[in-house]
Amino acid sequence: MKQVWIVLSLLLVLLLQGSWHSADAMPAQQNADEGVCAALPQPTGRVISVSDVSGLVGAVNSAVDGDTISIADGVYNLSGQYLWIDTPNVTLRSASGNRDAVILDSNYNTGFGETITIEASNVTIADLTIREAYTHPIHVISTTSAPTDNTLIYNVHIIDPGEQAIKINPVAGGHYTDNGMVACSHIELTDSGRTHIRNNCYTGGVDAHQSRDWVIRDNRIEGFWCDAGLSEHAVHFWRASRDTIVERNLLFNNARGVGFGLDTTGNARTYTDDPCPTAVGYVDHYGGIVRNNFILASSGALFASDSGFDCGICLWNACNARAGHNTLYTANPSETFSMIEWRFLNTRATIANNLVTNLPDNHELFARDGAGGTYYGNMTTAQASWFVNASAGDLHLLPAAASAIDLVRAPSFVSDDYDAQPRPEGTLSDVGADEDMDPALVPVTNLRVTQAVQVGDTLTITLTWTPPQDAVSIEIRMAQQLINDGNWGAATVLTDSLPGDSATYTTDVPYTDGTIYFALKTSNAEEEWSLLSNNAFWPSVDVFLPLVLS
Repeated sequence: MKQVWIVLSLLLVLLLQGSWHSADAMPAQQNADEGVCAALPQPTGRVISVSDVSGLVGAVNSAVDGDTISIADGVYNLSGQYLWIDTPNVTLRSASGNRDAVILDSNYNTGFGETITIEASNVTIADLTIREAYTHPIHVISTTSAPTDNTLIYNVHIIDPGEQAIKINPVAGGHYTDNGMVACSHIELTDSGRTHIRNNCYTGGVDAHQSRDWVIRDNRIEGFWCDAGLSEHAVHFWRASRDTIVERNLLFNNARGVGFGLDTTGNARTYTDDPCPTAVGYVDHYGGIVRNNFILASSGALFASDSGFDCGICLWNACNARAGHNTLYTANPSETFSMIEWRFLNTRATIANNLVTNLPDNHELFARDGAGGTYYGNMTTAQASWFVNASAGDLHLLPAAASAIDLVRAPSFVSDDYDAQPRPEGTLSDVGADEDMDPALVPVTNLRVTQAVQVGDTLTITLTWTPPQDAVSIEIRMAQQLINDGNWGAATVLTDSLPGDSATYTTDVPYTDGTIYFALKTSNAEEEWSLLSNNAFWPSVDVFLPLVLS
């Protein structure tokens, strides 16, 4: 008699859901400091639980101040319906906290075009995936009578937007879209999604107009380019936006990385305190900091496109912008226009301690069209051998980068590094985004479940990861909630003596239903422990499910 160990219906559901990515396969949070990307607190106030599209739309339309709309795991095919949030203090999040278990799929429906529109202050979107919006998956707007402030977009996965993934702009009337944050998220345009881009590559990651005091941190944003036409930046703030902070992001294979400003004319926001009194005429961005980012291109298809890798950090008509301790790398300097550039007469920039690849025509650090500023401590000789895995986006330093290590004093606007570790580790800081540490203590960021077989109440599960260099031992733990530094000690120990060069681990764990999470730490010869890895979890849709018959 044959016994099916993996239920066929589960496999069928996964196939019907199509191809999508999981957080354990592609961690958005490149640093593993659970303090900067910890799970959000449990909701307070009224919680409305929804499990289908009609319930979701109804809960959004009838929400009152303070509501949390808790979405059950599943794929929600919106079929042209959209979520318009015009009530303040509303949170929209998955019930499980697993962003890849709740999918809002717009299927490129041309009806309204957007998936979520935010038109009220203090709105949070968290722990879910949005895919295939015809225009913007998330659009933040003000109203003619009130601002839209304090938007939080957290642990969200956006896949294949038809235009900009996150659009932020006020409507007419003097009310703005300020004090927001996009954090710990993964925003991507895939090869299949790129075929849906229209209007001369009118797409991009985060695009904001006339917005002040936004923070874009600890995200992975990738793939924003087209065969023909020039995409907007992975992160772009302009039209007199102000005091933007862009930090600790991985910006990977985009035509343009970070943009502060763009134009020399336009419809600009004005400020009563005159933040750039020496400027003449129009200013497209005021202030702002770009720090501790990995910005790189390694895709042959990107280099073969019309634009190539156009610009890593682009400060155009940006008064008093600062770019410090970023690492920028290109695998093809001849198809890269600039690493960091500052342009136009009103641009006054501080360019400090950045590590970049050398380019032809001295475009690695490129002042254009009368721009000026202060530049010091930069190094322009970065090469692939200096980094852990440049082609895959890992620009942590190796010993081969010795000439960039312990070399500079960090400016006052940079106090940590890409992994949120304080700098300097010694007397002086390293050039670029990574403050080098013992390689054995570099946190694992690609822990994932790669195979699972269930027999009764027992799950045989296989975990894989890339072991850090020189690690001596590995400890792996399991829990029924997201594992962070606060609950690591309470999580179940699966092994505490795995050799440090191990890259896989298979074990039996009890399992009936729900989500289980896995995380690991590594130690060095001095018995010092690394930061926590990313969380892997089960069930997960990109896991190999062997069909075992007996």
